[in-house]
Amino acid sequence: MKILVTGAKGMVGTALVNNLKNIRDNKNRTRPNISIEEIYEYDIDSTKEQLDEYCRKADFVFNLAGVNRPENTEDFMKGNFGFASQLLDTLKKYDNKATIMLSSSIQATLIGRYDGEYGRSKLAGEELFQKYAEETGAKVAIYRFPNLMGHSRPKYNSFVSTLCYCVANDEPYSINDRASELELLYIDDLVEGMFDLLEGKEKHCEFDGVTPVANDKGRYCYVPVTHKVTLGEVVDLLEEFKQQPKTLLMPKMPKGSFAKKLYSLYLTYLPIDKFKYALKMNVDDRGSFTELVHTEDCGQVSINISKAGITKGQHWHNSKWELFIVVHGHGLIQERNINTGEKVEFEVSGDKIEAIHMIPGWTHNIINLSDTEDLVTVMTCNEIFDPSHPDTFGEPV
Repeated sequence: MKILVTGAKGMVGTALVNNLKNIRDNKNRTRPNISIEEIYEYDIDSTKEQLDEYCRKADFVFNLAGVNRPENTEDFMKGNFGFASQLLDTLKKYDNKATIMLSSSIQATLIGRYDGEYGRSKLAGEELFQKYAEETGAKVAIYRFPNLMGHSRPKYNSFVSTLCYCVANDEPYSINDRASELELLYIDDLVEGMFDLLEGKEKHCEFDGVTPVANDKGRYCYVPVTHKVTLGEVVDLLEEFKQQPKTLLMPKMPKGSFAKKLYSLYLTYLPIDKFKYALKMNVDDRGSFTELVHTEDCGQVSINISKAGITKGQHWHNSKWELFIVVHGHGLIQERNINTGEKVEFEVSGDKIEAIHMIPGWTHNIINLSDTEDLVTVMTCNEIFDPSHPDTFGEPV
């Protein structure tokens, strides 16, 4: 399959092209039914001759080209409707009935209630493509996207991108109404929707106002995974993300959640000097202990370094439990049940990585058996250490 992407350098175009290349180059093997031979990238700096060549060869067209913030409002129609006409005329010139995807906007549904040139230009583009489908018999898939959420130029056309940028770069920002609700479509979900379209598995709908209603025979297509959030929720999450290097507390980010996607987007706006951050190392003559990550639900992860010949631990817990995972060096873990006296030992090594449970009610230690090397252990605990309630009681094994 030869695929043409117009608007290839925009937010959606860049993400789509990158991921189409992953399929073409067999780096993404999750879509075995999609076979890509060539990808043609067309944008504002491309030539008419290139458009001619691409329209002659393409088997599938993603028309993402458009104008969001022109200097003059009349440029909405020129950019969104005018180029669409040029694209379709060029396909007609070569009698190419390739399937075409049109990137439209939910703003097209508001014409009649909200007199906006952007929405008007998008609606005109939709009508042009529908007419083209009727005249040529080519398959046309029209997507009315809600607000999109992906890496794009801040302070341009995405308020979420602007917020991410400002929070990550310590710049001031303001919001007028924390309760104002947004419906957001994340760029990765959009790309997966485009892959569904390539496989002929796109979702069809009609619109009830701005709400897509699933309909197998609907005139429009939609990506079903979106998130409705308030501006206040977005801001609060971003401020929580910003504090993570200081608090070590990872926000709750369940699979598929808005928070998980927003955190990934937020990180793309970090300045380079924030790519790394210092951690507090608790150092003494035995080695060091450093907390890496805290979580509300699953405790903390730490790294423990023991110098040659050193024994650490020698304590037990009522309810707290830990996992010790030696990743470098050679050591011995000992545990003893404080009630029965039963004792177990585990020889551990970075050459054979294993996880050892530190059981509640069993006093335990870890001994560096090397005379020269540090013993490095990853330690996970089911709760964040609370010095006011440590649940840690010294007792030799």
